[in-house]
Amino acid sequence: MIAARALAAAVRDGRTTAVALAERALAAAAASPSNAFLALPRERALAAAAAVDARVAAGFDPGPLAGVPLAVKDNICTEGIATTAGSAVLRGFVPPYDATVVARLAAAGAVVVAKTNLDEFGMGSSSETSVFGPVRHPADATRVAGGSSGGSAVAVAEGVVPLALGTDTGGSVRQPAAFCGVLGIKPTYGRLSRHGVIAYASSLDQVGVFARDPEDAALALAAMAGRDPADATSVGRDPGEVRMPAFDPRGRRVGRVTSLWGEGVAPGVRAALDGIAERCVRLGAAVVDVELSLTAAAVATYYLIATAEASSNLARYDGTLYGLRVGEPRDGHEAVARASRAAGLGREVQRRILMGSFALSAGYADAYAERAARVRRRIADELEAALHGVDVLLSPTAPTVAWRLGERLDDPLAMYVADVTTCLANLGGLPALSLPAGPAEDGLPAGAQLIGAAWSEGRLLAWARCLMDAA
Repeated sequence: MIAARALAAAVRDGRTTAVALAERALAAAAASPSNAFLALPRERALAAAAAVDARVAAGFDPGPLAGVPLAVKDNICTEGIATTAGSAVLRGFVPPYDATVVARLAAAGAVVVAKTNLDEFGMGSSSETSVFGPVRHPADATRVAGGSSGGSAVAVAEGVVPLALGTDTGGSVRQPAAFCGVLGIKPTYGRLSRHGVIAYASSLDQVGVFARDPEDAALALAAMAGRDPADATSVGRDPGEVRMPAFDPRGRRVGRVTSLWGEGVAPGVRAALDGIAERCVRLGAAVVDVELSLTAAAVATYYLIATAEASSNLARYDGTLYGLRVGEPRDGHEAVARASRAAGLGREVQRRILMGSFALSAGYADAYAERAARVRRRIADELEAALHGVDVLLSPTAPTVAWRLGERLDDPLAMYVADVTTCLANLGGLPALSLPAGPAEDGLPAGAQLIGAAWSEGRLLAWARCLMDAA
């Protein structure tokens, strides 16, 4: 797949057209066997591409992403294109506006060619809980693509698009990036607006980017970054911060997170990560062991906070103002809400709502939700302290390679534990990325995770560039 910035340059200087790129991406998505794509808005995509070409013909610069095909996870609103979050409760919902991140990428010249499949409401680690069926791994159709942004990861891995958007609440960009062998980055909380993103857990959710090339990811982040009056949690820092700086890894320190390197990590994944550590040394960096004492508490803390927030955010889908309605008003609000939620929400979503409601219930909130909030603060402080002594933290993105379809659907604890490596960055609000680390078990991709200090996306991507070039 040609890099996004190269495609944009070709559109700007007339070597190709945005319409030709959109046609090619739409055809590739339609031919994909992965079930990664939920909507292919051909008419809108070709109209947007034609507008880019018209600007080029008129002598105007259509933007740094001129004509670049873009896939968008289906929990991110797109004007005039169905946005379902993979749920029956939102089947057929067509937003009247674009999410801020989508609008900003469109302003930079990108063309939305597809909406991608996902775990329902982003609740899952395998992209199997969608009402539209599971996403299949691009290299092995019997395996999962990771989740919850599995469709977007596959869109890039299959070469349908050079850039795709996902959301990351506890690892939902980085883990599927690792499984599918592409780059995935979650920026610092607040770097990107969440306006127009269907909420799961508001204090953890963040839009992220899939790409094959770190410079492409930096270009997309720069186009989206900045304060948004529609999102009070967005931060008005200079978008130029996410661009990759001139970078020399010599003399820098990489922190190998020892508690995430041993028990529970598959031997092939560990060997691939050892290879990444060796690359760091070859590049002139020092690799030092870093112990994070609270990693054992991370998964429990994450799932208490995420489910508590989900139980609140999803309360709106009660059959009255939002989503599927089962029954009639004369049946009474409680009966309609109960029937609508039972029919519209899948098993995993219902499980998480129940978990979160229990954690917030009278008599239990202090023991669960409030205690989790205190532990979250300690985890964030520990991460910050660790990053004072090193440039980045290094760990596996996921403890294993992609597992087989259906293997963990009836064992939610096994699914949840797999988030142990990724949820730390969300709890701390820190930027983190996954880069391809090489083959592991069964020849499937493994990912290496880099976690950086707040607002260090540009440096993380520069590290990724160095390590990928050193492969």
